Amino acid sequence: MAENDQASGEPQKPKIIVDDDWKTQAQAEKKRLAEEIEKKQAAEKAQADAAGAGAAQAGASQAAPDGAPTREAAAAQAAQQRKLPTASFATHVNSLVTQAFMAMGGMEDPRTKQRHLDLDVAKYHIDTLSMLEEKTKGNLTDDEKRLVDQGLYECRLQYVHVAQSVADMAAPGAEFQQR
Repeated sequence: MAENDQASGEPQKPKIIVDDDWKTQAQAEKKRLAEEIEKKQAAEKAQADAAGAGAAQAGASQAAPDGAPTREAAAAQAAQQRKLPTASFATHVNSLVTQAFMAMGGMEDPRTKQRHLDLDVAKYHIDTLSMLEEKTKGNLTDDEKRLVDQGLYECRLQYVHVAQSVADMAAPGAEFQQR
């Protein structure tokens, strides 16, 4: 460059080389990455669909060397069999009422098919419902308020009935038949 400066007598300005090709390369790279992401998402979706559709066959197609289903297959099968309800205020209240009634022996445990009596647990669930009523006062719709009031009324009524029956059985001289 120094020679060119001396030959023409004027200093040369540095040349700016604009490489338009880098834009094309960056766009091509961006497109390639987007296609890879799409392929990966499509593969994951296909795998999830196959796990859901093949849940009944999971034990055979996705089995461990000892013949038992893999954890992933078992989890997919369990998810297909059990659908959880949508989370809502009504679902939460109904859950607390159900747990209170189960603790008072009003319902069978779905797993053991036995009834259990635990008045402390029942009282805990009733107290939780009562606290929920207090904390949401003025913020509930008419239907939600009615649901909480009705649930509390039924739980409290059943609690008094069961507690009285237990007290009567425990009284001296009380006769009861053991099942």
